[in-house]
Amino acid sequence: MKIQDIMTRDVQTIRVDQSMREAAALMEKIDCGALLVNEGDRLVGMLTDRDIAIRAVAKGKDNDTLVREVMTPNVCYCFEDEDVQHVAENMADIHVRRLPVMSREKRLVGVVSLGNIAECHNPSVSDTVLQGVTQAH
Repeated sequence: MKIQDIMTRDVQTIRVDQSMREAAALMEKIDCGALLVNEGDRLVGMLTDRDIAIRAVAKGKDNDTLVREVMTPNVCYCFEDEDVQHVAENMADIHVRRLPVMSREKRLVGVVSLGNIAECHNPSVSDTVLQGVTQAH
C-alpha cells in the first residue's frame, strides 16, 4: 500500500507572515493541532499547538507574534508513492506523529498522520509507528 492511498489530501496551510492568533483560530476552525507553514510556494515549517504553548505563550509572546517566530523549521516529509510500511518506520525512527506528503516534483499533496496509518488496518504498520512515536526523544 502506498502513502497516497491513505493520506489526507485536503491540507490547510498558513503563511509565515500570519499571526499566532490567526493560526490558533484556523486550528480551532478545522479542529487540528498542526498546520503546515508556507512561504510563497515552498513548505518551510510546521506550527503545532505545542509550538504555540512552549515557544510563544510560555515565553510571554503576544498573539500578534508571527508564525515564523514560533514554527518548527526544517520539516521532514515523505513522498506520495512511498510504501506505508517504510514511512511508518521512518516516522517511528524520527518520533513524529505526522508528515507532509510531497509529489516527486516536491509539491505538497497531503499529510499522513498516526490516524491515517491506524486506519490502513495493518496491525504491524500501526504498531511500528505507534511504538516509535511514543518513545521519549
